[in-house]
Amino acid sequence: MMNRFEGPGAREARIRYLDGDFQIVAPGSFVRCAVTGEAIPIDELKYWSVARQEAYADCAVSLERELEAHPELRKR
Repeated sequence: MMNRFEGPGAREARIRYLDGDFQIVAPGSFVRCAVTGEAIPIDELKYWSVARQEAYADCAVSLERELEAHPELRKR
């Protein structure tokens, strides 16, 4: 059985992540989470890093990546 990310019309988009918004550079139906590799439908994309230009599947994954990049935040 095929899912919505398979088939001839399904491809990964390229996106430029901005503050509070994003710009589609190359069209596609999804992006990949930088941590889990999970496909994230463009219309469900809510979490990303402008500094690292990465998308995240959810807020927990986003926090995990931020703490990896800035371990000093754990001490706060």
